[in-house]
Amino acid sequence: MSTTAHSAARQSPRSVRRWAPPWPYGPDDLRRNLRVLQRGPHDPAYRVAGGAVWRATRTPCGPATLRIAADPAAGEVTAEAWGPGAQWALDGLPALLGDGDDPSEFVPRHRLVAEAHRRHPGLRLVRTGLVLESLIPSVLEQKVTTDEAYRAWRRLLRRYGEPAPGPADRLPEGMHVMPEPRTWALIPSWEWHRAGVDNKRSSTILRAVARARRMEEAAGMDLAAAVTRLTAIPGIGPWTAAETLQRTNGAADAVTVGDLHLPGIVVYALTGERGGDDARMLELLAPYAGQRHRATRLLLATGRTPPRRAPRFPRVDIARL
Repeated sequence: MSTTAHSAARQSPRSVRRWAPPWPYGPDDLRRNLRVLQRGPHDPAYRVAGGAVWRATRTPCGPATLRIAADPAAGEVTAEAWGPGAQWALDGLPALLGDGDDPSEFVPRHRLVAEAHRRHPGLRLVRTGLVLESLIPSVLEQKVTTDEAYRAWRRLLRRYGEPAPGPADRLPEGMHVMPEPRTWALIPSWEWHRAGVDNKRSSTILRAVARARRMEEAAGMDLAAAVTRLTAIPGIGPWTAAETLQRTNGAADAVTVGDLHLPGIVVYALTGERGGDDARMLELLAPYAGQRHRATRLLLATGRTPPRRAPRFPRVDIARL
């Protein structure tokens, strides 16, 4: 995008929407529910500032910046948006905040889960409707530490994304919208290397962006069909598909298997046992069939986790090789 286009996007007019959720919704609920979209504390596409959540996103209509603040006294959420995709982002506000999610179908089967369900009545599963923006960072997180993945996401967005639209005097510093598919496809191999992304992950991302339209269609599919669509791309397995569809589709049953930490957390929280694996986790979550992801979100909200161990995958900075 040219400098002139950047300037025009920055100065784009503001659009506003106020929405009254049909359930109590406060600032803590807003931050807790949307936090799953943040890729590290310095994510260029996500910030918390001035009592609001700021989100830079690439919609089908173009880039947009969304500022969302909850006002529990008024029973409303107020969203402001800038950029070519502003109206699209505002139209999707209720879904983003969990309006399509129905926790009434959830039946706790363990005391700890029941207590978490009671303590977090505002917990909702978000639905962005945007696949690539969750798929690409999930691929970056494959088989590396979160710090390495966050560093790669941050570097690639700052170098190849575009400044988020919005007023310079209000927009948190350094916010960027992720690159469009064609830009991802044109990133040279040495830049992936400098970002610490190995050939396997970069190749997976390139295959995904080459089929961007097909990938985005998964946001409108049921869980099984969406998983099939995503995993048809070599390099995208069940872990990556689940991590993506939890965010894009609000998939209540998209339980993450193959994760380094989640099985141990679930097993420890429900039984006190250490060293749990996927099979044991799925056995314990079986009573929550159809709602297994929600069950894990509630368990994570309790903070009941086993003592941390050293990462299984040693940190290797391939940019220095």
